[in-house]
Amino acid sequence: MSDSIIKSLGAGSGIDTANLVSSLVEVERAPLQNRLDTKEAKLEAQISAYGTLKSSLSELQGALAPLADNDTFNGRSVSFPETDVITPNSVDPGAQTGTYQIEVVDVARAQSLASSAYADKDAAIGASGTMTISFGKWTYNGSNEPTSFATNDEKAALNITVEAGDSLQDIADEINDAEDADIQASVLLVDGQYQLLLTAPSGVSNAMQITTSADGSDNGSLVDFEFNSTNFSTTTETQQGTDAELKVNGLTVYRDTNDISDVIQGFDFTLNKADPGQSYTFAVNEDKGVAEQAIRDFVEAYNLFYETAENLTKYTTDEEGNTVRADLATDGAAKTIVNRVRAMIGATVPGVDDAFTALTNVGVRTELDGSLTINEDDLQLALNDNFELIESLFASDTSSSSDKVKVSVGSYAQDTVPGDYNVVITQDPVKGAIEANAISNAAFDAAADDFSLLGGTLDTSLGDYRFVVNVDGTDSNEITLSGNYSTVEELRAELQSLINGDSNLKGAGAAVDITYDATTDKLLFTSRQFGDSSAVSFSGTTADAQTLGLADSGLTVTAGKDAAGTIDGTAAFGSGNVLLPELGSDPYGLNFIIEEGATAATAAAGGSLSINFSRGFAGELSNLIDDFLANTGTIKAREDSINSQLSGIEEDRENLDRKMEKLETRLYSQYLAMERIVSSFQNTGNQLDGILERLPFTASKG
Repeated sequence: MSDSIIKSLGAGSGIDTANLVSSLVEVERAPLQNRLDTKEAKLEAQISAYGTLKSSLSELQGALAPLADNDTFNGRSVSFPETDVITPNSVDPGAQTGTYQIEVVDVARAQSLASSAYADKDAAIGASGTMTISFGKWTYNGSNEPTSFATNDEKAALNITVEAGDSLQDIADEINDAEDADIQASVLLVDGQYQLLLTAPSGVSNAMQITTSADGSDNGSLVDFEFNSTNFSTTTETQQGTDAELKVNGLTVYRDTNDISDVIQGFDFTLNKADPGQSYTFAVNEDKGVAEQAIRDFVEAYNLFYETAENLTKYTTDEEGNTVRADLATDGAAKTIVNRVRAMIGATVPGVDDAFTALTNVGVRTELDGSLTINEDDLQLALNDNFELIESLFASDTSSSSDKVKVSVGSYAQDTVPGDYNVVITQDPVKGAIEANAISNAAFDAAADDFSLLGGTLDTSLGDYRFVVNVDGTDSNEITLSGNYSTVEELRAELQSLINGDSNLKGAGAAVDITYDATTDKLLFTSRQFGDSSAVSFSGTTADAQTLGLADSGLTVTAGKDAAGTIDGTAAFGSGNVLLPELGSDPYGLNFIIEEGATAATAAAGGSLSINFSRGFAGELSNLIDDFLANTGTIKAREDSINSQLSGIEEDRENLDRKMEKLETRLYSQYLAMERIVSSFQNTGNQLDGILERLPFTASKG
């Protein structure tokens, strides 16, 4: 409406028409506006209330987390004397309880090797080739000179390629950068010259043997870096590797490290120095206090949640007797959430077959007002006499009727249905393997169980012992034997170390275990992986390598196989030694680890094995809360609905504004027309004023 029109209103009638129009529009708008404001306030209050409910559910779920953790029920504490000989580091849940007398007879030390001296650590050493570092145990003569080396087949050898332009520092860097090298290499300045210092992992079986091979170029040899039974004068041993020796309750134990974690199960401690003849007492005790406190914390958290939820969903009466509704009192979804949580509190936990199947078994009671209380006598009785049943009540539990089938919980276990399942194994998992031919090399006496020599040692550096091995579809680099072996066992260990240390195989995660059958005089190469893709084969075997039984073809091959079977009568998916239930089935989310011999165990058990899975009370309630809080859950759906209604209110406001604007325009138009009519009447009146005096032939009175 233009200003000129507004200004013209009231000009004829004298009425404040503009104010009258505004008042009429406001009267028309008010009830509609109030309804929208009331609805908006209610919806915003519901959004805020759902935020409070979500926060309360999250806090309750946080209190459930310790109860869902099996470690909570395997708490341990350790008491120990004040000493600088032994440092206790940690005690794990489930650690073996008991009192232990520990005496440190000796500590573990690491072998160190020092190279000959160089004037410049950054100048090229003028040699190239391959440096092979093997790990194992040295035998020494009376002069502490290394005489024989037994390879540690559990540690892969390290192959370092040295270029002609590499310096002492370059070699140190390459060793340190090698994946899983487990060697500390440094260049030290000693008396004005530089030496390469190599430090192995501690322990007598982690000592280093260094052999080298030329690369066929005219560059110099790396022989000065060798440390083996025939060459140990240029690279010298500055410290021998030794094992830690300790006595635990009188039992002598050796370890290759001073960080001890596997002597007393679950108790980790460090040996700082030797103190022979002196024992120190350590006690590992069961600690039930963590579990008890977790139960009490849950009860407190639930009561806080329930109080919050009640305040959000209940009806109350004010002082005047009027009914007051909470923000979610009429919200069916919110009430359903509260009711489902309450129902689970008093329900039997699905999948639990033990004597403790509900919260009442540990003294947790539901009062008439809906809150929880603890019967102290019942709780203490459960803690003292049935502690293991408390764990199965609250935390997840998987069990199997056979040690040949183990069960673990996968990443999709939130949908797994708790209960018992029948498992039938029809195919054991198989690792791919290849059996070599009988060893024909005359250096070894196949008939001797102790692998004694037939005529001296096998010095592979005098021959050409090369081959390529393919493990699980990956070809190794060329494997070259260059050592001196007194027994077949030494050869076996060296082969396993070299193969598993190959960079190609390590990069693919492939490895083998090698065994020797003295009866057949054959080496067996077995992949460490199960399954159809597991396989071992050879190529490029030289004539000398063939004397060890290796060959490119004609060997006895064992094909790898995936495990196979059914779960509750439905075929499972086999991958290596793992069986996975059918997608979407009740047990889906569980992983079944199948051991060799599982088919025999199935037959011995009458045709099927039994598996049980329970999520426990804490897991079930936490899973329910996850469903409520999920992006596709009940609360998100309600919030989306409320926000949609709020958006609709904004649209209704815009429509109301347009409607009132039209009403205002119409009223202005109507009153403007009225003003024009009034103005017209006024003009006409003005024109008629004195008309009689102006009429002709009209006499005027004097």
